[in-house]
Amino acid sequence: MQRDMDLIREILFRIEDHADGFAPRELHFDGNYTEAQIRYHVWLLGNAGLMNVAETTHMQSGGPEAIPVSLTWEGYEFIAAARNDQVWSKAKEKAKTVGGAVSLAVFKQLLESILKHQLGI
Repeated sequence: MQRDMDLIREILFRIEDHADGFAPRELHFDGNYTEAQIRYHVWLLGNAGLMNVAETTHMQSGGPEAIPVSLTWEGYEFIAAARNDQVWSKAKEKAKTVGGAVSLAVFKQLLESILKHQLGI
């Protein structure tokens, strides 16, 4: 779960960093992620509504796959909540207390809650 969330965060940041609003043609990350893992997590992000994707799943795919196209507004909101490394670390630690398996929606709420607390809201 922790490693998956880190990959999701890295994918979203990489797409946000691309100047023209479209995702880069290829995504590669340090951390020993396979191409299949990256494409599957992109597919998940598309299903979660955080980005627009082009599905690339085919008969030889080991699982669902997609390539990123662009971020959605919801994706930008997730990035805003996930940007601070301290907030990110606190959310991951909190998720560990319940076994580390929380949904993306719950994780986003956790990020926002920690961020609000730090802002005194």
